[in-house]
Amino acid sequence: MSEIRYKLHPVSALINFLKGLKELILPFVIIFGANLFREGGISGMFSQGWQGLLPLIIGGVVLLFMLIAGIIKWKRFVYWFEDGELRIEYGLFVKKKRYIPFERIQSLNYTEGIFHRPFGLVKVKVETAGSGKVGQSEAELTAIYRAEAERIEQEMKLAKRSYQQQALVEDEATLYGPVQAAKPVVQEEEESKTRILYQMSLKELLMLATTSGGIGVVISGVALFLSQFAELIPYDAIYDEVMVFMRFGYLVVALTVFAGLLLAWIISVAMTLIAYYQFTIHADDERIYITRGLLEKKKVSVPFKRVQGIKMTQNPLRQLFGYVAVTVESAGGTLADKDEKIRLFPLVKQKAMKPVLEELFPEFDWSPELERLPKRSRPFFYRLSIAWLIPAFAALGYFFYPYGLWALAVVPVIILMGLWQHRSAGYAIAERQLTAQFRGVSLHRYYMMKKRIQVIAVTRTIFQRRRDVASVHATIKSGMLGATAFIPHVGREAAEDILAWYEPSGQRQLETEDGPTKNPQPTEIG
Repeated sequence: MSEIRYKLHPVSALINFLKGLKELILPFVIIFGANLFREGGISGMFSQGWQGLLPLIIGGVVLLFMLIAGIIKWKRFVYWFEDGELRIEYGLFVKKKRYIPFERIQSLNYTEGIFHRPFGLVKVKVETAGSGKVGQSEAELTAIYRAEAERIEQEMKLAKRSYQQQALVEDEATLYGPVQAAKPVVQEEEESKTRILYQMSLKELLMLATTSGGIGVVISGVALFLSQFAELIPYDAIYDEVMVFMRFGYLVVALTVFAGLLLAWIISVAMTLIAYYQFTIHADDERIYITRGLLEKKKVSVPFKRVQGIKMTQNPLRQLFGYVAVTVESAGGTLADKDEKIRLFPLVKQKAMKPVLEELFPEFDWSPELERLPKRSRPFFYRLSIAWLIPAFAALGYFFYPYGLWALAVVPVIILMGLWQHRSAGYAIAERQLTAQFRGVSLHRYYMMKKRIQVIAVTRTIFQRRRDVASVHATIKSGMLGATAFIPHVGREAAEDILAWYEPSGQRQLETEDGPTKNPQPTEIG
């Protein structure tokens, strides 16, 4: 391994400065925004001598400190390769060292921001199976040339190949003795070629943007921003203006609200278009590569061996047009700085999705015949929802009689929704695979290999016992909290079949009213 020290590109200093500045935007806005409401406004700051300029002086000192800190972080950050490890040395005031064995590295994820592209740079996030906090990578190289990123990947492959050869020698030594095992291990490997499997069309991108539901994110973001200035907002004046505006009539108010929602929707569409521009799926023999983005181009790699299951989601509108979103449930690794699930297909036609999935995951059965739920479980899908609303119905009917009785009109809607959920739910068990389907408002379907399931839990309430039904939960490792497929209110016999399938001994049965039966771990029965 080379012991040459490599440094980041100087643009890292600028990126570090801007990253620190981003965290200070809100305090700066609050401080300088408060001075705008003082007597005399900004001009009053200059008329009070150095005391009035104190906020500007403090702000300038902080900015200068952030700039110097960014330069120091860049100067002190070095990395090199030694003894099968990626070694990093960094720190602002305290020098820190981090050694990452190459065999632990699961993926190298690339990001090209607006400051990277002009110089041909990338940001590299090193993901390992034991990456600490949610969405936090093991290490991050802020800005290096793409050739240097490829050098890291090549060093990682060489180290893993050497590790595999050493393990093979040790195994042969155990079987045949040290003399025969001392022979050199010759391993000829062809470079796996990356192939393009799917590229999102403009039509699919527009469909994704218009049905993404990002309007809620925009509205909540605006509300969160305004909440930071609650003390500075003159609510009394705003209330008076709103009351004056209401005099123009309900139609004008409704049109204004509609215009605001339309603007939020347009912003959400634009954000989705920018985020998923040129979404492409590549693959080789070991990994799936996903690239996307217009202003900030991202590339994430998913090792096949880390894939725990596949989840498909359809909201009612997308289901009507035959579109589906596909998520990879992976043990470790994210696509963003949050615990964001990796979307294999943000949105795709079902007929275009199946050939790609069959090529990527040939071990899965993508067309299972689902077993439906028994008719006796129908009331469980709407009875509890109605029971929770009975006090609200009684209060509305009593205090707003007779108009409050119109609230009862929601009861048929709840019943129809429950029947729809009952009709949508189902499951299928094959020799090595469990398929589970259920619906909230959107339809969810999980494909899980038996060897990847961490735990299967069965729950039965006193009401389910009377109807001889149970609910099944199957959990696989995904992110920090895992992913759980839900089969609601399935027949007791079917739940026993799922438990017997998970434990071939067939000794696991549900607890009946006659008493508990054997229930070894890891299956849980409630």
